[in-house]
Amino acid sequence: MYFWYACKEALGVARVVAAMIALSIILLLGVLDWDDCLSEILAWDTLAWFVVLEWAWPATSTVVAIGVVLIIIRCLWRKYSINKLKFFWKNNQTRQNVEASLRNYGPYLVRRYSYLDVKKMTNSSDKLGQGGYGSVYKGKLHDDGHLVAVKVLNKSKGNGEEFINQVAAISRTSHVNIVSLLGFCYEGKKRALVYDFMPNGSLEKFIFDENPQNNDPHCKWGWKMLYQISLGIARGLEYLHRGCNTRILHFDIKPHNILLDEHFSPKISDFGLARVCTREESIISMLGARGTAGYIAPEVLCRNFGRVSQKSDVYSYGMMVLEMVGGRKNVNVGAKRRTWIEETMDEEDEVKVKKMIIVSLWCIQTDPLKRPAMSEVIEMLEGSLDSLQVPPKPFLSSPPRSQADTTTLIT
Repeated sequence: MYFWYACKEALGVARVVAAMIALSIILLLGVLDWDDCLSEILAWDTLAWFVVLEWAWPATSTVVAIGVVLIIIRCLWRKYSINKLKFFWKNNQTRQNVEASLRNYGPYLVRRYSYLDVKKMTNSSDKLGQGGYGSVYKGKLHDDGHLVAVKVLNKSKGNGEEFINQVAAISRTSHVNIVSLLGFCYEGKKRALVYDFMPNGSLEKFIFDENPQNNDPHCKWGWKMLYQISLGIARGLEYLHRGCNTRILHFDIKPHNILLDEHFSPKISDFGLARVCTREESIISMLGARGTAGYIAPEVLCRNFGRVSQKSDVYSYGMMVLEMVGGRKNVNVGAKRRTWIEETMDEEDEVKVKKMIIVSLWCIQTDPLKRPAMSEVIEMLEGSLDSLQVPPKPFLSSPPRSQADTTTLIT
């Protein structure tokens, strides 16, 4: 008799617990609203309420709480595991892409260093500069004590494209006006490039220097040196466009990326945005713009101006030569042109400056088809001034600010 009573009570408790759980689920799913659930609860007898208050409700709430906690833990675990898996997969995929690209570009004449070797050859206190992709340090090779500049990359664009461009482009070149890549380091996120050290730094600090020293070779040589530098850069670009086994488009020609050796011979550097293509390719397809404001060709920003090609580098070269002549950045239209160098200008210098101006104006024509090739630029710089024609005014040129500013050296 007591056994059947106990079974009956246990069955009642189980029914109440099941009812509570069912009503909770129904309420959460929105099948019944709260008023319907309340009417069902009010229909229970005293024993049911006693069981609910004393045992069923605490048990149900405990089960629900444990379930919620387990669900939260499960969601967090899945999210962490998926993100972690994606992170490692992305890094592994990037490493495989870089290694495959390095293999596909064939054997190199440059050495691959370990990151430990890079740390040994550099001194963190001897920092030469800071760029968009990393820091540059002065170093020394342990083999022969040769001075080098080590560019340690702190971030890479996309799937390692910037690093691949640097190694693939420079390692295929050999020209007096192209910076020499001596080696590179690639160990996952630890990436570095080892160049020849250029004691005179970049061209930027010379043409934008407002207070040159009297003993500065730039001040002493004046326009002759600027003319030779512009000619050397033109020869380097002509080599990249036509002299290599592959055509290399730089896409970031500017004074900051022109290094000067001990004899002030220019070296084109920083090939992070470069494109390597076959010699037969004359038109380049790109998804987005690349370059630096003030030097980017119009067709790189908007395809309505024409197709992207080596003529885009010609435009950047022309803008840079204008800065060399004017002594100020082209984007800084409010700055005055530097006049200290004009005091030492002779007739020969005036001829060189006129040729630089005419050539640069041809290079910055809005229509890429009207711009000369770099081989033609060299011919114009080395040729006679009388054979040069003044080009038409570029479509995107700025209006003169005053009558005094319209005065030009071209007569």
